[in-house]
Amino acid sequence: MRKQTMKKIGGMKLGYRRLLAYTVLSIVSFFCLFWFYILFINATRSHSELTKGFTALPSTFLFQNLQNVLTGSLPIWRGMLNSLFISTCSAVLCTYFSAMTAYAIHVYDFKLKAFMFSFILMIMMIPTQVNALGFIQLINKLGLDNSAIPLIVPAIASPVTFFYIKQYMESSLPLSIVEAARIDGAKEFYTMNRIVLPLMKPAIAVQMIFSFVGSWNNYFTPALVLHDNEKKTLPILIAQLRGADFLKFDMGQVYMMIAFSIFPVIVVYLILSKHIVQGVVLGSVKG
Repeated sequence: MRKQTMKKIGGMKLGYRRLLAYTVLSIVSFFCLFWFYILFINATRSHSELTKGFTALPSTFLFQNLQNVLTGSLPIWRGMLNSLFISTCSAVLCTYFSAMTAYAIHVYDFKLKAFMFSFILMIMMIPTQVNALGFIQLINKLGLDNSAIPLIVPAIASPVTFFYIKQYMESSLPLSIVEAARIDGAKEFYTMNRIVLPLMKPAIAVQMIFSFVGSWNNYFTPALVLHDNEKKTLPILIAQLRGADFLKFDMGQVYMMIAFSIFPVIVVYLILSKHIVQGVVLGSVKG
């Protein structure tokens, strides 16, 4: 009788915990999605309606705002393609070379191994704005100004991505697998590309999302490098649209352009989202 009572009490506690967890998750999900709802609502309203304040109901200017954005003076489709190209290349190069670096630090033993790991982590503390002047001088000397190359190639060196994948390897990549591949005669690049990378798929998917979104939303560096409208990315074009003079400024177009710009990001999340939870859990720091 006592055991049944204890089981009943334990079941009630578990039920309360689940209820509390679902309540908190529902509240957090609401606040995360609420801003997307506001963005969609504002994209359906005209400039005059937006100046009157917020409303929770959509208006009827959605297609008109979209038409105004697409037929305006700014090359929106070209900016979309530029952002897609730069973000995709940056995400692929960042995750692949970070995984390769993490593989080398994790698998090989050499004298400066601890120093190299610490040095890479130290680079994480250097803000991008600190070396902006030297970066601009370097690309000017190389003749790469007003080009997408300075926005793609530096993405290869990503200390944050390296650290995450390194921690993931420590928790999910036994060295015995690499040693077995070497005994079977597999070369290092074959082992890395055909054995290690498939095991790293959750971590790579998560970091590819983060890298893609970071590059997609990047405004500072493209604003310094790109000068022609045909080569600019969407964040720069949105800033130009927001910076228009009073007679040409239209808040409805601004909200529509922001909604237009986040659509590819949502698609990338939907494609790779199934790996996020698994990657975050397995890639966390082991206690």
